[in-house]
Amino acid sequence: MRVSVLLTVALFALGLAQKLSGQQTAVRIDLTQQTAYLVENGRVALISPIASGKEGWGTPTGKFRVISKDLNHVSADFGLIVDAYGRTIDPNATASTPIPPGCRYMPAPMPDYMQLGPYFGMHGGYLPGYPASHGCVRMPSDLATKFFARVQVGTSVEIVGNARNVTHVRQAIPLIQPGDLGYTTPVANSTAKNQRRFGFR
Repeated sequence: MRVSVLLTVALFALGLAQKLSGQQTAVRIDLTQQTAYLVENGRVALISPIASGKEGWGTPTGKFRVISKDLNHVSADFGLIVDAYGRTIDPNATASTPIPPGCRYMPAPMPDYMQLGPYFGMHGGYLPGYPASHGCVRMPSDLATKFFARVQVGTSVEIVGNARNVTHVRQAIPLIQPGDLGYTTPVANSTAKNQRRFGFR
């Protein structure tokens, strides 16, 4: 009898803990604002500019969950062609693009990849200041690393808005290499203001 009671209590506690852990962290992505928010315990903890899918490759809207994480992911479909010195010859190549002599094809790096669906996710990458990806949500590399560290498989992600109605064109933000100075988003200092504005409490 005592063993069954303890087992029941343990299972209830485990279920409650899993439920609470699933509710503590969430991501909200606004395509109109080209911004991603990491929400912890109902409050905005991180804010990142993004580059979502370009025309014809739009980032889907709706409710998703992180289904996998890969620290050093590369694209299976897109990449670039570089010469022997590492200079980019074609930044919009695919595996079937003809490769000039002395050059090679490199799959596009997608560091800190957080997969949301069969063909898209969130990851570090180049932000030209407008929607430019093939459907993924790109973030500055340092902020992608922070999101990656704080979301788990199963974290809920809500994507809203419309990239055709972008309200703010951002300055281009390059992919930051390890050892470079990190990019600090100026809007990170307005966390409290954004919590009130978007109803995160």
